[in-house]
Amino acid sequence: MKIERNKRVKRLAVWTWTWVATLAIATFGPQFIWDNHTFLTVFAIIVNLANGILMILANRDLFNHFDELEKKVHLESMAITLGLTVVVGLTFSLLDQKDLIPFDAEIGILVGFIGICYMTTLFINMRRFK
Repeated sequence: MKIERNKRVKRLAVWTWTWVATLAIATFGPQFIWDNHTFLTVFAIIVNLANGILMILANRDLFNHFDELEKKVHLESMAITLGLTVVVGLTFSLLDQKDLIPFDAEIGILVGFIGICYMTTLFINMRRFK
């Protein structure tokens, strides 16, 4: 059972890092590698999208093999993270639209917020349910 779980975790890690790599290529390739060639840019974005979908499927596969307690911990953490992301993300965007913050509301900041929220709520829930 543990060997099977480790296999799923490794598969998720591979797809996650592959997705990150293809995102970097799609982001920086047009400027630094292929001089804004439209076909190559679209191709890189499609490859990144496909890798993202495979990463999601690997994540789902791992979650489907969690026991009931692990599922509960992750589901509650995801629910809190989703709620906070929507509320804080829209507030952040509104602050930017009304020029109440001295910088642009970039998606990267929101992605970082999502990661921090999920890790924090996961840690709290794991301690709470043990």
